Amino acid sequence: MDIRLNYIEEGKGEPLVFLHGNGENQSYFRNQTAFFSRYYRVIAIDTRGHGDSPRGTAPFTLEQFADDLYAFLKEKQIIKTNILGFSDGGNTALYFALKHPGYINKLILNGANIYPGGVKRSAQLPIEIGYRIVSAFADISPKARAKAELLGLMVNEPDICPEELKRITVPTLVIAGTRDMITKEHTELIHNSIPGSKIHYIEGDHFIAAKCSDEFNRVVLEFLQNSTR
Repeated sequence: MDIRLNYIEEGKGEPLVFLHGNGENQSYFRNQTAFFSRYYRVIAIDTRGHGDSPRGTAPFTLEQFADDLYAFLKEKQIIKTNILGFSDGGNTALYFALKHPGYINKLILNGANIYPGGVKRSAQLPIEIGYRIVSAFADISPKARAKAELLGLMVNEPDICPEELKRITVPTLVIAGTRDMITKEHTELIHNSIPGSKIHYIEGDHFIAAKCSDEFNRVVLEFLQNSTR
């Protein structure tokens, strides 16, 4: 790998990796890190080009982020882990699960989508407009170029066929807010496409892990401790 990912690690025992969303960093999971480190070896990663992880020279894509995670786990000598991915982190987790299924014990997908059309139009339209604006200045402004790369992840990615999700056989929890920016139909599509997956809704928007952390943590912990395949 051309870079070293920044991360924090707390707790002991079975690994639990947190993957944050677009434009964020590992601090998004501060309420989860404090809670779950009592039960697991929590590792919260800054994705490539996010937080304190450098951009590097590799492609800035969700699939590359999944490859980065694979290299990170190999370096840490982790051969099996639970993964909790939020938003683009959930999308990255899906790519990772499809490419490296043997490395996952249990999978939690929070506010994930498998193609851009899964995002409500009211949320996606401003993203597309912003992407077009910053892309026009990307050749002359490093800041605009970086912003275009971030927004491009949401405009052009992910690109996963529902049929592909049938290959995911690990215990999976699909969790979302009742007013999530991902449509309920799309969340249900992900759930119905992953064999044996569980689904849970929490009253709230896209950011239920941060805004409804007590209920979110309780639901995820119950899944991690009690779900079997």
